Amino acid sequence: MTGTVIRGIMIPFLGTSLGAAMVFFMKRALHEMVHRALTGFAAGVMVAASIWSLLIPAMDQAADMGSWAFVPAAAGFWIGILFLLLLDHVIPHLHMNSSECEGPRCHLQRTTMLVLAVTLHNLPEGMAVGVVYAGMAEGNAYITAAGALALSLGIAIQNFPEGAIISMPLRSEGVGKTRAFLYGVLSGIVEPIGALATILAASVVLPALPYLLSFAAGAMMYVVVEELIPEMSSGKHSNIGTVFFALGFTLMMTLDVALG
Repeated sequence: MTGTVIRGIMIPFLGTSLGAAMVFFMKRALHEMVHRALTGFAAGVMVAASIWSLLIPAMDQAADMGSWAFVPAAAGFWIGILFLLLLDHVIPHLHMNSSECEGPRCHLQRTTMLVLAVTLHNLPEGMAVGVVYAGMAEGNAYITAAGALALSLGIAIQNFPEGAIISMPLRSEGVGKTRAFLYGVLSGIVEPIGALATILAASVVLPALPYLLSFAAGAMMYVVVEELIPEMSSGKHSNIGTVFFALGFTLMMTLDVALG
């Protein structure tokens, strides 16, 4: 595995860690409006990444199927949706604005379930970065080094506020700063692990690359629709989340087109 690939899959984790470190510099919990804006921004980045970095390349690689080129993208997309739906049912977790545990009944601490929710959220992002770098490493004509870097940077940019979104609420619930930071970092460690696992899988079944690309897109879209959009739209002034969704979408689209 080249240094370029290793750096690429670590960039998003760095974004999460830097965001989690904000707990050392901010004295108060995130304002509800700020939380909503950051959540909308993250959702916008993920939707744009799903389209430009994953689904479109998946269909481009299946171009020799003619009018059936959508099949790998559609099939992989649905497998990704169903995979995240399965994880949602088997992993106990707690969403930020909820008081009820989702998944199997459990007696875990609230902070642990919050971290599990963010970890579940971060897994498809790591898989997305991994499958793109796998394609680049194998010399795929539709995935360039610049395009892979664009995805890593986009995910890292949206991971920065996500790191703060997990560490700051934990701090406001009485968790110490160092422990809240470590929880935020641990929630992001799944990204390089997921990326590495996806790279290894793609190297074994290279013809399945279009399916893996769209699989990651489906998994990310599940997170956006099931978790992020409800969070950014709840309560008054939901237009803040919408505006930042558009900002995140535009930024990721620009990065992918300009660098890819």
